[in-house]
Amino acid sequence: MAKIFGQELSKRYLNGNLTAKKADKYHLYQLSVQSPEPDIKFINRVYRKARGKKAKHFREDFCGTCLLTATWVNQGKDFTAESYDIDPEPLAWGKKYNLEPLGKVADRAIQRQQDVRVASLKKPDVRCAQNFSYWIFKLRCEMLDYFKQCHKDLAKDGVFVMDIHGGPESITYMEEESELEHGFSYVWDQDEFWPVTSEATMKIHFRFKDGTEMKNAFTYNWRVWTIPELKELLDEAGFKQIDCYWEGTAADGESGNGIFKVTQKGTNDLSWVAYLVALK
Repeated sequence: MAKIFGQELSKRYLNGNLTAKKADKYHLYQLSVQSPEPDIKFINRVYRKARGKKAKHFREDFCGTCLLTATWVNQGKDFTAESYDIDPEPLAWGKKYNLEPLGKVADRAIQRQQDVRVASLKKPDVRCAQNFSYWIFKLRCEMLDYFKQCHKDLAKDGVFVMDIHGGPESITYMEEESELEHGFSYVWDQDEFWPVTSEATMKIHFRFKDGTEMKNAFTYNWRVWTIPELKELLDEAGFKQIDCYWEGTAADGESGNGIFKVTQKGTNDLSWVAYLVALK
């Protein structure tokens, strides 16, 4: 962690003395939402399974603070990456706290403040859209256009990876609070859902031991997409094979075990997270 975040920043956020005024929302987000090492491990696994070799050039769409990009290039000298986002604020934060601490390694990562539908500078082996960020495309024509651009942009044996969540709880009004070891709580707030359009407003809040709260740290206005809808669009966009990777169940029978395998059906859990892997 320290190698990517910077040692002083990590110490500041692991001392358990956080307050709403002192905390940095991007660092809180990375600690509570993102899991870069397992994500990269999964991407490497599915690419090798599909193509029988290592992926080298990586593209991260809706990259935010470029955490996956930093983790990717930090694997070794043969790994390069491009990251795309239209918001300059998280890009600047990511450059300072995720890329610059890597030193010369960061020279293999290119940040681009551009729409994710623009072409890559170099055709990627793997392209990804994580944390459901692509749900910003609410219309079928918009999502299809995005998928077509992804297909066209990938290398000839490229792979497109995205995550998705669902289940009955995903379309209910609810607020779920998770207390983390770093001295704060992460709150996922499903504030609105409109059945006619499947549009939703999701929010993230952070609460601290001193009673303070960072409310509406992040707000998302999305369409809640389903796996069949997305698989049909990926097929229409030209992808030859689309696999759904479903997470297994831990020994307690309630939580996920972090192991994702291809499935044709899944399980009707109240809430779930899966991956879609599309092969060009």
